[in-house]
Amino acid sequence: MRKALRWLLALVVLIGTVSVAGATAGAATAAGPTTGTDIKDRILATPGMSLIEEKPYPGYRFFVLNYTQPVDHRNPGKGTFQQRITLLHKDTARPTVFHTSGYNVSTTPRRSEPTAIIDGNQVSLEYRFFTPSRPAPADWSKLDIWQAASDQHRVFKALKKIYTKNWISTGASKGGMTATYFERFYPRDMDGVVAYVAPNDVVNKEDSAYDRFFENVGTKECRDKLNAVQREALVRREPLEAMYEKYAADNAYTFTTVGSLDRAYEAVVLDYVWGFWQYSLLADCESIPVAKTATDQEIWDSIDAISGFSFYTDQGVGAYTPYYYQAGTELGSPDITQPHLKGLSRYGYQPPRNFVPRDIPMRFKPWVMRDVDTWVRHNADRMLFVYGQNDPWGAEPFRIGKGARDSYVYTAPGANHGAAVNALVADEKAQATAAILRWAGVAPAAVQDDPAKAKPLAKSDAKLDRRDLEREPLLRP
Repeated sequence: MRKALRWLLALVVLIGTVSVAGATAGAATAAGPTTGTDIKDRILATPGMSLIEEKPYPGYRFFVLNYTQPVDHRNPGKGTFQQRITLLHKDTARPTVFHTSGYNVSTTPRRSEPTAIIDGNQVSLEYRFFTPSRPAPADWSKLDIWQAASDQHRVFKALKKIYTKNWISTGASKGGMTATYFERFYPRDMDGVVAYVAPNDVVNKEDSAYDRFFENVGTKECRDKLNAVQREALVRREPLEAMYEKYAADNAYTFTTVGSLDRAYEAVVLDYVWGFWQYSLLADCESIPVAKTATDQEIWDSIDAISGFSFYTDQGVGAYTPYYYQAGTELGSPDITQPHLKGLSRYGYQPPRNFVPRDIPMRFKPWVMRDVDTWVRHNADRMLFVYGQNDPWGAEPFRIGKGARDSYVYTAPGANHGAAVNALVADEKAQATAAILRWAGVAPAAVQDDPAKAKPLAKSDAKLDRRDLEREPLLRP
């Protein structure tokens, strides 16, 4: 489990070995271009593209790049910034996956699940305003989902000239939201979308779905055990805050943005139950201490392991200013009741405004998520949404309506925020895998005839297919 600058689960996607006949898999084994020009030269010939570094990886070329983007896509002449990109190159004859995390980009070679399924190339993009991909000076009004989608659109247009086969966009959590918003604004770019655990907060002031989730998730025994520890952390606020003061002093942590150590302490404690279900499994409840008999240190250690006492310090929360800004202007944020904390909670779930420096103006636009939700319901075309049964963020999912075409919403049983196609029940796993292969234009004939035969085209690679442990706030998607 993760500390406050928390780490995503290390999710090893165990992908089956290809057992298809013909030239499809064979053609994918080369890690070089299909022309005589070196792929690096072709990429760097793209106007605005520059090389940061190339890292070796067997069977691939991996590039870390900068791409020049306009600060404002509506007024391209009013300044530019450098946006980081990584490119995992397999072969220009293979399809390409456009991967987004919604946060910083990892500069370590990694392969998303759809990339392994189609045995393709992968382009990964850092979200604007996450450093170092931040304009200077930073005009925060230019951080919105349309501007970010337009960043993707420009990258796609630039690289599509080299990678001419089908493209699929993907991402998990805020990355899945990012892939969905890209499709909403540029529906002709991608040949398919695979969005993992993507929240859909249509009406920000109505969060009863989260309350219902926490009333039923897992077992009553586990829920009661978690609630008791969370409550005890507020009952023992005085001695535990004394520990927090020493911890902050020892590490030179400050609390200017959130306002006080007391506010930060409660924010960490209120993350606890949500954080457990987001990143842990029901079986992990055995490791939770019994509140009545636990020592102060045991309560501290459990809260710290799941929520992380360093996060709501200035040094922790600062890296996520772009996320909290978006949550408070467009994306929305959850606010659950937690009745077991009545009389103990002083602040409740604090709004995103509390985690953004006060010199950055914010105004919430409630129509933005309603627009996206309506568009997805009526216009989804070749879109796949995957959720985890025990993931709090799945309480408000994307849904598809009568106007949707070749689109699916699946839920992995017992899964958390690391849900994947590989975790679906057998028939849904096969259908989802077949759809991804079909959208990428690489479905073998046997799969086209019978989706039950669908398997990933790439051999599993425990290192390449490992989901990076990315530091991020818990109460964010």
